Amino acid sequence: MDLMGIGVLLIGIALLVLAIYLARVLNNVASILNGVDKTIEQLPTQLDGILQETGNFIQNSNNTLADVNEKLGTLSPLFHIVGDVGESTRILSSSLVDLTASAKNKMSEADRDKQDKRLGGLYGTAALGFYTMRKTKMAKKRSGVILGKNLYSEGEKHTIAINKMKEEAKEAVSRGE
Repeated sequence: MDLMGIGVLLIGIALLVLAIYLARVLNNVASILNGVDKTIEQLPTQLDGILQETGNFIQNSNNTLADVNEKLGTLSPLFHIVGDVGESTRILSSSLVDLTASAKNKMSEADRDKQDKRLGGLYGTAALGFYTMRKTKMAKKRSGVILGKNLYSEGEKHTIAINKMKEEAKEAVSRGE
């Protein structure tokens, strides 16, 4: 065997090793492609399920939105009423402010004697009410009407008297009287 034969033999062995290595790589690529094939076969059924769930979700969302719109439609008149009431109270309060301001202006323009007479009449009315209230209170005391403060103490007195009568009756029964 000369050198040329040995070189050809080495090249043959190298090609054999290369072919084995390429066979293994191609075998791994084939198994990966089989997995991809199975995944692609399942993809249409999975997409159908996802699309069906998405359709149901959109339909439920539309139903909920329609329900919310219907309920808002029924509440809209209430909001308009509340707005009208707010506007009416604003107008009323502004009218009261104007009335108060004009009354204040009239009072400041009135002379001092008129103001004193009005205050004197007010103080006189308050004094008469106080005097009447005091007289009524004194008349109730004299007539024996029990007021709220004394009601509890009067009730206690009567309870003690009733309990004492019960004890005396028990003693009389036990003595045989």
